Amino acid sequence: MTVSVSAVFLLGVALLVALKMRSLTAGGAVLAVLFGFYLASTDAAPAVNDLVSNVATAVEDVGN
Repeated sequence: MTVSVSAVFLLGVALLVALKMRSLTAGGAVLAVLFGFYLASTDAAPAVNDLVSNVATAVEDVGN
């Protein structure tokens, strides 16, 4: 039986572990960039973009 795992999933798990262990060093930063790069090429990219835009708008509105 063959099990395939997405590279985005593996990078996401590795990033989560690095954040939980508070060991986000230069290697962790590269991991985060790679995760973002691969996430941008998935079907989740529009949803992530909308979420970030909405959060930015909400933060901007708090100051007014």
